[in-house]
Amino acid sequence: MSEARVGLVIEDDQDIRELVRAVLTQAGFDVTVAGSGSEGVKAARALNPDVITLDLGLPDIDGFEVSRQIREFSDAYIVMLTARAEELDTLIGLESGADDYLTKPFRPRELRARIAAMMRRPRALPDAGESAPPVSDRPVDAGTGSGNGHYSHNGLDLNYASRSVAVDGQELNLTRTEFELLYALLEAGRTVRTKSDLVRRLRYEDYDVGSYISEADERSVEVHMGNLRKKLGDSPQQPRWLQTVRGVGYRLAPGGR
Repeated sequence: MSEARVGLVIEDDQDIRELVRAVLTQAGFDVTVAGSGSEGVKAARALNPDVITLDLGLPDIDGFEVSRQIREFSDAYIVMLTARAEELDTLIGLESGADDYLTKPFRPRELRARIAAMMRRPRALPDAGESAPPVSDRPVDAGTGSGNGHYSHNGLDLNYASRSVAVDGQELNLTRTEFELLYALLEAGRTVRTKSDLVRRLRYEDYDVGSYISEADERSVEVHMGNLRKKLGDSPQQPRWLQTVRGVGYRLAPGGR
């Protein structure tokens, strides 16, 4: 029998903390709660959780800083829960390392659906014998794809099996969300991936099943792509890897650089 997945709730409001605990417990997680940012960071280090829900308005250190500290040692999925509806707060949250966010008040069913979508993505190395997920559109004129989840393009090497990315021989530390977005673009080659398509990819939906995709969902993809560009050292004006198709989405830049 496999070990229970671990969830961590960092929230100072007792009612919300117990609500989120119940949602995660019903989803099959072994849940620990923390009432402050410093307590949450310690718990994350000790427990190595699979998913963390994180309140922004904590009594000691704010959620942005908690997320940054946790990202120094953990690849747990982080969902920020915030009473602030301002776009700037959302963007700062995603840039600090969060994978997703929900604005309070939220529906428990929506939180559970978001977490379920994230947990469909690999957390670390695939199990022995597990291959890369099925690919429907291998790259055309987009560098070298071996057909088994290993791609090389303009000095960038991605290996799905080891969840590793290197640029000019220098290994990069990407979040799982950033890794999946980069893999999706390498997979598609010069075919444009729309923002909605990339949202579905992060939810591990193989095709459009009619799920609702909001402007905030698409905006979060933009932020993650911006973070990915920074880590790659890529230029939006003269892209080596990530080319923006204005008003549509993204595709891989031409090869041969």
